[in-house]
Amino acid sequence: MGKVDINSFMNEHYKIDDFGHLHWTGSFQEYLDQVCENPSVTRNAFCRIHDMIMSYGTTTYTEYKKEVTRYKFFDDALDHGVDAVFGIDVHLMKLVNFFNAAAAGYGTEKRVLLLHGPVGSAKSSISRMLKKGLEHYSKTDDGALYTYEWIDTEKTEILGGEKLFPCPMHEEPLKLIPMAVRKKFLENINKGSDKHKVALKGDVCPACRHIYSEYMKRYNGDWKKVMKHIRIKRLILSEKDRVGIGTFQPKDEKNQDSTELTGDINYRKIALYGSDADPRAFNFDGEFNISNRGLVEFIEMLKLDVAFLYDLLGASQEQSIKPKKFAQTDIDEIILGHTNEPEFKKLQNNEFMEALRDRTVKIDVPYITRLDQEVRIYHKDFNPEKIPHIHIAPHTIEMASTWAILTRLEDPKKADLTRLQKLRLYNGKTLPGYNEDNVKELRKEAMREGLEGISPRYIQDKLSNALVKYGTIGCLNPFMVFNELESGLKHHALISTAELQDYYKNMLAIARQEYEDIVKNDVQKAISVDETAIQTLCANYIDNVKAYTQREKIRNKFSNKLEDADERFMRSIESKIDIPESRKDDFRREIMNYIGALAIEGKSFDYKMNERLHRALELKLFEDQKDTIKLTTIISKVVDKETQEKIDVVKSRLIKNYNYCEICATDALNFVASIFAKGDSAKS
Repeated sequence: MGKVDINSFMNEHYKIDDFGHLHWTGSFQEYLDQVCENPSVTRNAFCRIHDMIMSYGTTTYTEYKKEVTRYKFFDDALDHGVDAVFGIDVHLMKLVNFFNAAAAGYGTEKRVLLLHGPVGSAKSSISRMLKKGLEHYSKTDDGALYTYEWIDTEKTEILGGEKLFPCPMHEEPLKLIPMAVRKKFLENINKGSDKHKVALKGDVCPACRHIYSEYMKRYNGDWKKVMKHIRIKRLILSEKDRVGIGTFQPKDEKNQDSTELTGDINYRKIALYGSDADPRAFNFDGEFNISNRGLVEFIEMLKLDVAFLYDLLGASQEQSIKPKKFAQTDIDEIILGHTNEPEFKKLQNNEFMEALRDRTVKIDVPYITRLDQEVRIYHKDFNPEKIPHIHIAPHTIEMASTWAILTRLEDPKKADLTRLQKLRLYNGKTLPGYNEDNVKELRKEAMREGLEGISPRYIQDKLSNALVKYGTIGCLNPFMVFNELESGLKHHALISTAELQDYYKNMLAIARQEYEDIVKNDVQKAISVDETAIQTLCANYIDNVKAYTQREKIRNKFSNKLEDADERFMRSIESKIDIPESRKDDFRREIMNYIGALAIEGKSFDYKMNERLHRALELKLFEDQKDTIKLTTIISKVVDKETQEKIDVVKSRLIKNYNYCEICATDALNFVASIFAKGDSAKS
């Protein structure tokens, strides 16, 4: 372990100037000068959170012929991707649009934002990112905001004999401008400004209002003298310090108290101020109070007692709260709740909750239904950097993700489409007869997709269990994970019926079969590794299909004679993917129509674009070359030197080209060899 000189280390890495910058203080006039230079320091909470998200930048891509925006903020760069959210960009766009509309004052600022979705669908992750983001943004120059504190060096009774009295609700300093002149003040400060327009709404908190009134009495209404008791300071939002960011979690119903939201009397100060109606004897420390200027999160919001929900109505629609014994108090904050589906259904069915339903904007946060995005979730935690001592075999995480998504999809209404094919279409693959419009329709007709099924938490738990259980082997493969996923179903707390357990097992069987096909394909590609040969084979097939469908002749490249399309050659490829004789014409026309559609868009056809044709070509090439190595000899005890050398070449290709290790490459070859030994080669 290396030695550290703490003084040298702190001198190099800790900048004391940063502390001073973040803890700036000044007079009211000095703050006003800052406002004139940068009016955005007076933004409301919705403007600030929207600007914070946009400050990270965006990327765009096209999905189903519509432009989708990906907000880089949700990559969680602040925490190295710990809470990053993938695969639900359309829903995140709705979330950001809500903030955008609220920032513009279009009405959504008077609504409760409710994230709704199944367990483990990233509702909490989104909330955590928004809170972390606001904290960090408030420390930047672009996200700076300010509040004030009262100072009285004489320690008079106005501040209870104290020298300092910080505003308990971190109010915007410009709210100290008297109502009588506020309109004229705003006209002056916004005159000729093409930047953010300064807007002021509401009054200061009851405690500050009382102190302000007392000082006005002392100075006979001289506002300028009152402002000498005001010191402006930089406001840094912090959930841990309960400044500008609050979190409320329902507890035992019998012990819930609405003062947790709006504050309570400080009985120790009643003796000092003489009355429990004096706002200085009140703790404005409820979650609504301390969250002013920022965000308050309600965890499992709909589990709140009804009395709490009434507070939400005023806080959202009127943007004010009612502390005990005091008048309505203005607030400026985002009210963010999240809940799961059973609780939301209770809200829908409760006729006494109409007012809350009317004031709620629901944003769905479903499970991911796109395979490559689901895989990204698990790669955050299960990768070589975090688990360097155990190799994760190719397709292991992909297969766990495949099973998870299969449980979330609805059965296609089209008889010729399987659930696995639907998964592939959603993942950007192509199938004959299906284009982007068809896939869009598939998504539209499946209203419940992503709201049910296996959660990512279950997959993460079982991957962790498998790593511990099989860690000594040195390599984790899909079969180990499949076994762990299946065994865990017996004890899964959210599987309430035997039918549901059987359903999940059936989906697991589909995923197992998919892996068998994939691992056979890997071995086959390792044997027939020449991509140029596949391209040549594809070009030859397309030439013959074109001649066949257009009733033309094709020139023999050896004899240079015009001949009919080679039916035997075409069928040798089509039979590999079980295209019957009766369907060959349809399949060939589909291929040619697809090539024609690409040509209209100015695109060239690549065999990899069509999954079925790609598979057929690989199988054909494998069939032509597999005699060079007898796979069935692998499982026999005796392997001659020449065969062993060929096996080692295939194994080395699996390791070099497909990310296998020595252990999983050997397992893959043994598994595929056992299939061929059973006579399954004809079926593949």
